[in-house]
Amino acid sequence: QVQLVESGGALVQAGGSLRLSCTWTTFNSFTMGWFRQALGKEREFVSAISWSGLTTIYADSVKGRFTISRDNNKYTVYLQMNSLKPEDTAVYYCAAGVTTPTYYSDNYAFWGQGTRVTVSA
Repeated sequence: QVQLVESGGALVQAGGSLRLSCTWTTFNSFTMGWFRQALGKEREFVSAISWSGLTTIYADSVKGRFTISRDNNKYTVYLQMNSLKPEDTAVYYCAAGVTTPTYYSDNYAFWGQGTRVTVSA
């Protein structure tokens, strides 16, 4: 069983930056993904990265502002979020899956508990 723990969520002003981290407990070669869920909305894909780090994908809404990366030696995946907007406010979830990076949440078998990001106008 893989356990995922997110951190880094905070309250930030629009235009600011945050870096989220997600640490897992055991060695794995999983694709890692970030999803988010705003209050009253469905969970949506944000970004994903292959085990090697060579393949990354992004939702159109964050492309050019967010960057995903990983350090397998530290068992950690990061989401650098720049130029934050109020519409980025959500709980952000880290997920691990065995497929190539994908937008589909069903392809991710393990999930963290989430970290809250609030962007004030």
